[in-house]
Amino acid sequence: MALRPPGQAVSRVRRPWAALLLALLVLVPFPATATPRGIGSWVGAWGTSPTTVPASDTTSFEDQTLRQVVHLSVGGSTLRVRLSNEFGTEPLVVGEARVARRSGTGSAIEPRTDRRLTFGGRASVTVAAGTPLLSDPVVLPVAADSDLVVSIYLPQRTAGRTVHAFPYQDGWVAAGNVTSSADITPTGALGKWHFLTGVSVAGRGEAVVALGDSITDGAETTRNTNRRWPDQLARRFQQDRGLRHLGVVNQGISGNRLLHDPNPPAGTPAEGFAAHFGQAALRRFDRDVLAQPGVGHVVVLLGVNDLGQAGSIAPPSEKVTAEDVIGGHRQLIARAHAQGVRIYGGTILPFKGDTFGFYSPENEAARQQVNQWIRTSGEYDGVIDFDRAMRDPADAERLRPAYDSGDHLHPNDAGMAAMAEAVPLRLFR
Repeated sequence: MALRPPGQAVSRVRRPWAALLLALLVLVPFPATATPRGIGSWVGAWGTSPTTVPASDTTSFEDQTLRQVVHLSVGGSTLRVRLSNEFGTEPLVVGEARVARRSGTGSAIEPRTDRRLTFGGRASVTVAAGTPLLSDPVVLPVAADSDLVVSIYLPQRTAGRTVHAFPYQDGWVAAGNVTSSADITPTGALGKWHFLTGVSVAGRGEAVVALGDSITDGAETTRNTNRRWPDQLARRFQQDRGLRHLGVVNQGISGNRLLHDPNPPAGTPAEGFAAHFGQAALRRFDRDVLAQPGVGHVVVLLGVNDLGQAGSIAPPSEKVTAEDVIGGHRQLIARAHAQGVRIYGGTILPFKGDTFGFYSPENEAARQQVNQWIRTSGEYDGVIDFDRAMRDPADAERLRPAYDSGDHLHPNDAGMAAMAEAVPLRLFR
């Protein structure tokens, strides 16, 4: 390769093809799906894990609008929405979808914030069975600890097979395409989140994913108040100037197990609800944790259902030992570390006297063994000792009465706040 002698000027003659290329770059616009200029990355602001429904659930929608509310953990000026037909058996036709900031506490939106969602530049789209769908970026400033309304119009008969069963948040269904209406006249209530699994915002932060069961999902908390422990942890982040860049994504599923998918014994009532428990955490980890936008940390709180469900809402053959549960945790650790994600272990809460029949001296011994391993093995990047924060000083095998929802397994609102306070913020600095 020839070198330019010192002091020789660089030729300023432009080749014709170079000038043509420059002209094309100026004249041809970026596609509608291109990330807007200035966006460095995406951060999960809200999320939920999808499941299928029991065979007995025949819910369907036709020429109807679903208006659903989600609560954002972190804010931004640009967002995108993730829809899902992952458990559908037929294509999902979305006639129109829109987002807006919520007005008040009902189904009303702030009209000036109403934005149409597009998908590859199209307002109407068909989602193949078994697949998710990510919207194009839309400019809409949103604040942390605020509500976002997502309205989805379904023009064709659509089976409601992809859901999150226990949102602890009201939603509504209305006739026709009223996605852009400032308020709607509901024809029914939505007891689940349907076809909606994520919202991310543009930013340079990180997402903290809470992977768990009903305790993470928010069971027994006050409806429509966002008092799940991940919500309250997100508020702690926002109160700390150095942690406001962190989003929290709740990937808890009520009834979820670490090691097994739902498997209700034939002829038992569990056949009518166990499908809502979702795929085992080992199966869903890549989708629900590693695929989250901006994921940098994951908090794991799993194991109580593995210990307690066998013999009641799962077959006795699925009974597990402490060593089995520890082996499952080790797999999560290995898979997180392989992707450069820090992972923290939460100790299993006490459940003596629970109304679900989970407690036995044998299961308690296994819980203690798993918790001891979480605390002392050093395999997790950090430990969150939920057990210590929540147990009754008078009986360490029980929930503290002030934190007990009444079923002796799930914390109440005060208990959820105590769980959020038990998370050491130094883990995320």
